[in-house]
Amino acid sequence: MNAVAALKGHDLGTRVVSYDESDAILYALCVGARPDQLSLVYERDLHVLPTFGLGLGLWAVEDAGSLGAYDRLKSLHAAQQLTVHRSLPRSGKLEMHARVADVWDKGSAATIDVAVACEQFTAIYAIHLPGSGGWGGERTPSSPRVDLEDAPFREDVHIAANLPALYRLTGDLHPVHIDPAVSSSYGFERPILHGLCTLGIAARTVAGAAGAEPWELRELRARFAAPVLPDATLAVRAQASGTEVDFDARIDTTGVLSGGHASF
Repeated sequence: MNAVAALKGHDLGTRVVSYDESDAILYALCVGARPDQLSLVYERDLHVLPTFGLGLGLWAVEDAGSLGAYDRLKSLHAAQQLTVHRSLPRSGKLEMHARVADVWDKGSAATIDVAVACEQFTAIYAIHLPGSGGWGGERTPSSPRVDLEDAPFREDVHIAANLPALYRLTGDLHPVHIDPAVSSSYGFERPILHGLCTLGIAARTVAGAAGAEPWELRELRARFAAPVLPDATLAVRAQASGTEVDFDARIDTTGVLSGGHASF
């Protein structure tokens, strides 16, 4: 059997991850919280953004890569899902359990879904593996497409040149975001922004389309369609139906997040 296909169902174990209020505030600032948004940046009023939890679960993606079935330095984060069960505490310890939930054959490539669960949330990290497909396995289910060309909501967010270096301090340490030699080996002209940072910016932003607070997020999904280079302007577009929001994100004419959906 294909080594990647054999990963399906593999138990990645349990880990206790801890954080404090400063970690949650740093994350909020990295995804664009303003200093006057005291509920996101001040200990007295702090609400932890649900997407902060996605960084806490990245250990499972690293552990899946360490199994040796594929070259993790050639893997790419392809898509993300998040289901929120309860609010994250301001600080504390989360006991997380992880497994390889699914493996998909995309022909010339494969995708594995790494699922991480705790009391507060369940997250699924879809990891794209070039050159690992072709064993005749099941293909990834397609997602419905929503045309957002005339979406009524748009917010432009500048991606500062130092944002990838700052976001690494939240715990996402892949060298493609800091090391020019590594980013060049991936075919990028310079280090790129973390996909989870782009998604965190979008999730915080589109709460406004639903008339909700960003910490009220309950469901989130999106695909990472293209890399984000720093010192660019991210255009987040959205349309809401009550508390349900379809969204995407673009830089100029290039889509960088697609198939986005959030519930508040």
